[in-house]
Amino acid sequence: MSIASGCLLLGPFLAMGLYEVGRQRELGTNPRLRDSLTCWKSHIRSMGLLLLVITVLELLWGRASLLVFAVFFNTGMPSTSSVMQAVFNPENWEFVVAYAIVGSAFAVGVFSVAVVSIPMILDRDTDAISAAITSIEVIFHNTGVMLLWGILITAIVMVSLLLPWGLGLLVTGPILGYASWHAYRGAVDWHPESAND
Repeated sequence: MSIASGCLLLGPFLAMGLYEVGRQRELGTNPRLRDSLTCWKSHIRSMGLLLLVITVLELLWGRASLLVFAVFFNTGMPSTSSVMQAVFNPENWEFVVAYAIVGSAFAVGVFSVAVVSIPMILDRDTDAISAAITSIEVIFHNTGVMLLWGILITAIVMVSLLLPWGLGLLVTGPILGYASWHAYRGAVDWHPESAND
């Protein structure tokens, strides 16, 4: 839980730093480590609000997961040591299906709100609500492609976590960040030179 909470709190800020590298390279300037580590400072209000929305969705997700456990395990919650055994027991297939449906619904919700929000906040200095609405519109208008993108991100992160302490993320994190910047630029039609028009 500590690792998940840390990722939830630090992840968006680290991701913004990776997007800043992509933005600087696109502008033809050399990215600087200091800029990528501090680019969030001028967007702290929007990032804070977006992080609050994501946190609320994550908390609701956790509560819904507990509810699914409570419905299927009426003798009490399985202990930490037996939860994996309970999940992969063939007799509990209904639980696995229900848990996957609930989890997928919340994962799609979080992904829909966040997929282009953070790079948009960085790129356009927009507010979190406008960025989240744009992100949902991108999902709505490009559902197949964005679903594939979400599945690819999930698969790459899961493979990266196979190494001890999640060290694989040191390699795949920057690649996903750079690719996510370009996914945002391809999905949201806007060019810096036209911002003043």
